[in-house]
Formats: sequence, structure tokens, C-alpha cells
Amino acid sequence: MKTAIKKFLPYVLTDAGQLSAGEKVRSGLAAFGGIFLVGWISSYFVTGPGLPLMVGSMGASAVLLFAASHSPLAQPWPLVGGNILSALVGVTVAKLTHDPVMGSAIAVSLAVLIMLLTHSLHPPGGAIALVPFLGGPSVQSLGYDFVLLPTGLNVLVLLAAGLLINNLLPSRSYPARPKSQNTLHKLNDPKVLDRVGLTQDDLHSALKDFNAYLDVSEADLGQVVKLAGMHAYRRKRGDITCADIMSRDLITVEFGTELEEAWVQMRLHKIKLIPVIDRAQRVIGVISLVDFLKRANLKTYETFQDKLVKFIKQTPGMMSDKPEVVGQIMATPAFTAREDMHIVELVPLLSEQGFHHIPIVNAEQRLVGMVSQSDLIAALYAGTVTEA
Repeated sequence: MKTAIKKFLPYVLTDAGQLSAGEKVRSGLAAFGGIFLVGWISSYFVTGPGLPLMVGSMGASAVLLFAASHSPLAQPWPLVGGNILSALVGVTVAKLTHDPVMGSAIAVSLAVLIMLLTHSLHPPGGAIALVPFLGGPSVQSLGYDFVLLPTGLNVLVLLAAGLLINNLLPSRSYPARPKSQNTLHKLNDPKVLDRVGLTQDDLHSALKDFNAYLDVSEADLGQVVKLAGMHAYRRKRGDITCADIMSRDLITVEFGTELEEAWVQMRLHKIKLIPVIDRAQRVIGVISLVDFLKRANLKTYETFQDKLVKFIKQTPGMMSDKPEVVGQIMATPAFTAREDMHIVELVPLLSEQGFHHIPIVNAEQRLVGMVSQSDLIAALYAGTVTEA
């Protein structure tokens, strides 16, 4: 039976399955909260058959807002503009014609056209345009007041609920924001991964040639393409994990390690970053050359070398007006990766997030290795050569 359904309805059993069970439950509960507020407010302004119609159209908006919050159709302007403009069209057409069949067709067609022209396409707007014709005397008696009360108020309540609930739920943010470019270095160049393979310009041109509305933003589509590329790499290269390429002979320090000792270790082993661990071998921070340099007093008239030496050397006596141990200047919290993580997942971290070294931990969160940019480049190169 399942195979037969898939044959005739190929997307029914796949699209919904991409969401986790928890995400599905959260979407349902969020929609309950939003539509309860809308129905409660609508009951003060609309009675009779108009109330279920009004709540019904807002329910369609709730589906987009809480189950597809990244959709371009669910963003604030389409939500507000699409509903308000469609309500305005519906009321206007209802005043000009009393034929419900012809009037409904005109209202919906004009609403779609206006939403497309104003970049506010929101499917429930079509239902809003029909309410003045199908809502009965209780809605028709409102006239243009219907646009503001209850439509405008309900939309604002639904938007406020969307902003609150979606941003409180884990792994969600609303409204969806376009991916900023190269925020790490404050440059106009695209990010490293955007300079190779399919670029944002390629996606833009392809969407233009496709000449049809897709319910996905260019930024999200680009992210999907990147993730698909990562999965393809894993399929072709096999499971090469961080444990396969990491360095295991590590130099580490503890919270109370003196700055001078940590500096000596960096210079001796020619490394730029050292993990800071506790007695259980868990990473509590990292210390790098940058942490030393940015805390040296650069506002005095001493030479740079004198400032650095003065900062690193231990202060004699019991009192000090500067940091003396690693824990006082380390960067925390430290980003770590699991030893069973595929190396392809490190690519965006090391190329776009500014990390040059990533501590690797095991299932118990204990430090077991370190992966650097050089390690990752060598592993990717070796995999390419092997395949060739």
C-alpha cells in the first residue's frame, strides 16, 4: 500500500519526513497558541458565520508561520501585506458587485495580482479576499472596518505570536535573514565556499530562467546545495572522520598554568593555539597568540617587544595588576568537534568561522586530538589524489 501511495503521490511520504518528530510537535503546539489568540480576538468583532471563515483564513497563515517559518511566503511583509491588501480588495469588490460568483473570482484574481506586484504573496490572502462575500451580514456590515478590525489586528497578533514563539523554540529564528557575506573579515568578497562550484549568481540566474515562483529563498536554496555537496562528498570519499586525521600528541595547559610557561610551550613547539583543559581532560577554553597580543598594554610608549615581555613575565610578590595565569586570558567557551564527525563538516568551520585549529573530543567530551587547517587540506588532497 505504501509503495502504491508513493507511486501516485511521490511527495506525500517524503517532505514531511524531513522534519524530526519533535519539530512536528512544536509546530503543532505553536499553531495552537497563535490561532487561539486570533480566534479569541476575532470573537469580539465578528459573529455568526463570518467568525469561522475569519479564523479559517488565519489558520492557513498559521500553517505557514509555524510549520514553514523559513518560507518566503511566511515572512512579515507577505503575512501583513498579503492579508491586508487582500482584505482591502475583497471589501472593495464586494461593494461594487453583489454577484457572489463573479465577485469572488474578481476579488481573488485581483488579490493574487496585487500580492505579486507588491512582493507580498501569501496564499491565505486569497481566502481573506473571499470573506466579504461569504461571511454574511456580520462581515458585510463592517465595510472597510473589516480591513483593520479584525483582519489587521489578527494579523498583528499572529505576527507577534510568530516572533515570540519561533524565536523561543530551539533551532528556529524568525524572520528568516539573508546570509551575510564575509562578516568575519568585513570584506565584500564572497565566502570561500561561495567562490567555487555553484555560486549565488548561478542560483539567481537559474531561478530567473526557471520563471516560476519557488517557495524557498535564494539563501536557503544555496544552503541546501552546499549540504547536498557535503553529502555527495561523504558518499564518494567514504567515512573519513576527525579521528582519522587529527594530531594525538598534544600540548595542553590548565587554568592555573602561568602565562610564561604557556608562551614557552607555544614558541618551543611552534604552535599558535593550545587547548585549556581541566583535571578530567575536558576542554574549558583555548589560548592563542591573539589572546596574548590583544591583552598586552599597547597604549604605552614602550616598544612592542618590551610590552609583550612585561605582560608575559610573572609578577613577583603576592599582588598583581595584570593577568598571571592562562585562565585569566583564555577564550571561552571553546568550540570542539566530535572524533566521529566527518571531515567534510569541518570545511565551513575552518573556512568561514575563523577557526584555524579545532580541539577534538570523544563521546565523554574529553580531549583526544586536534585538527588544523593544514590537516584538513592534506586529507582532502589525499582523497582527491586517491580517487584520481
